[in-house]
Order: sequence, then structure tokens, then C-alpha cells
Amino acid sequence: MPAGHPEEKAVLPISLEFFPPKTPEGAAKLRAARQQLYATRPQFCSVTFGAGGSTQEGTLSAVTEIMAEGVPAAPHLSCIGQTRESIRERLAAYAAAGVDRIVALRGDLPSGYGLGGEFRYASDLVAFIRAQTSRQFHIEVAAYPEFHPQARSPQADLQAFVAKVEAGADSGITQYFFNADAYFRFRDELDRLGVAVPVVPGIMPITSSSQLMRFSDSCGAEIPRWIRLRLQAFGDDTASIKAFGLEVVSRLCEQLARGGAPGLHFYTMNQAQATLALCQALGR
Repeated sequence: MPAGHPEEKAVLPISLEFFPPKTPEGAAKLRAARQQLYATRPQFCSVTFGAGGSTQEGTLSAVTEIMAEGVPAAPHLSCIGQTRESIRERLAAYAAAGVDRIVALRGDLPSGYGLGGEFRYASDLVAFIRAQTSRQFHIEVAAYPEFHPQARSPQADLQAFVAKVEAGADSGITQYFFNADAYFRFRDELDRLGVAVPVVPGIMPITSSSQLMRFSDSCGAEIPRWIRLRLQAFGDDTASIKAFGLEVVSRLCEQLARGGAPGLHFYTMNQAQATLALCQALGR
């Protein structure tokens, strides 16, 4: 490298996840948060899809807004409770809007509903998307380094991810976690099975102790005991919780980057500051 031109460190690609706002005020706040977060130069933004498709119009609205702002966007699409025709219509709407990336999930039904629908697993949805649209969409799927809470066993959970790849998935995004070893072990197990798709770690900023505990209990993400106890010790001291969360999660991101993670996917919770602080700590 010639003098005066120091080698630049490669910038790890990032993506951002939002949920569809339910009120005009929420939509305005999300627009403002997005404008701040675009400074991180996201590769794309994803938008969630409510249980049973309950937010599907809001999902499409948010996706089209993001794309109009000049940033690629990927709608989540869940299949539980859906028919082939309803999924076919949704795919057509996304294609018409110019979408070329989809996050394909099994999803959940609203409470009080039976399973229903014509799809049982996310791998069924991936196979259907490929059969209907060939390679029109880049398909992301979910990965669970700490195992899906409904999986029969760790091996069954790993095989479920493999099935999604064999059905045509291009890449994976993980559930959030705070133990880098869980991610690296999951990646190594895929390598041993010859599964070569990139799997991007999902990153959850820590801004609220009670919120994190509630989310983690519902989705099966493990909070290491030392983190849980430190958060509990802070009580209602929001500033200390945020400072501790920034330290813990930025260190996790650095470990993942050093270990060769192909990118980082931030669960923003429609807020800008925590994700911006993490990206700044990582030199973005």
C-alpha cells in the first residue's frame, strides 16, 4: 500500500428492521427515525408482518415508503393461516411495487385461532415462492442459534433451517442473542453439513430491562445470567441501562465481526438512537 494511503478496514454490511406503525403519530415517528438511521448506509430495511398477516397492508405501505426514500426494502411474509391464493396475491403486490427481497417466515396466528391455512412450515412457503416466481426474489429466512422455542431438539431445529435452504432460501437472519459462541457453533454446524448460505446475526439493542425480559421470555432468546442480574441491579436507572447495553452489545458486534459474520441485522424497535450509538461505536 503506497504511503499516505493506509489500508481501510472493510465496513460490515448492516440491515435494519422496523414494524408497521399503527397510528399516524407512529408513522411520523418512524419516518423521522428512518431518516436518522439512513446515515448508517443500510444494505436494506425489513418490515415485519403481523400474526396471521394482520399488518400486511401496513407492511406494504412502509416498504413502499422506504423504497421511495431510495433504500431497498424487504417485507416479511408469514404463511401460517394463509392460503396459496392469498400468498400468490401478496407476491404479485410486492412484485408490482418493485420489491426484490422477501423475509419468508412461518409466523404465528393471533391468539384464539387454530392453525388453519395451507402451509405448515416456512420451508413450504419458500418452496411455493420459488415455484411461483422462480428467482425473482432474494429470500431471507429465520435462523435460531439458540434453537426455536418450539423445536423438538437442537438437531431438529438445525434440520429445519437446512430444509429452508434446500427449498430455495438465499440467506438467513438470526433471532437475537447475546452469546457469540451460539452463533459461531450454529455456523460451524452448517459448514459441516455443506450449507453455504450467509447467515447474518440479528442484533437487539438494550434500552429497557423490562422490555428485553418480556421479549426474550416470549421468543426464547437467552439473556445470560450476568447480564440479567446487572440489568436488575440498575432498577429504573434508564441512563445506566442504556450505557451498559451499549457496552455489551457493541462488544458482541465486534466479536461477530472479528469472527467473520457476513453482516449485522439490527432490530431497531422503530427507534433510532440505540442503533445509531451501536453503529458509531463500530466506526460507521
